[in-house]
Amino acid sequence: MSISQILDELPHLSPQERLRVAERALELDALSAETEALVEQRLADHDRDPGTAIPLDDFLAQLQARYPV
Repeated sequence: MSISQILDELPHLSPQERLRVAERALELDALSAETEALVEQRLADHDRDPGTAIPLDDFLAQLQARYPV
């Protein structure tokens, strides 16, 4: 089934069915336990020392330099 077909079918589903579709889509994109723990650790590190953060523009520049498009 194509994405267009799936999207065309959504209006024909009940609210409960659409909710289940949305929940399942989110489940598929959920972080692994390992990745979630890493994110939590890095947030805790930042909370302890917010001075380690860099401006978003600097981060994006570093990202683009590392992975040019």
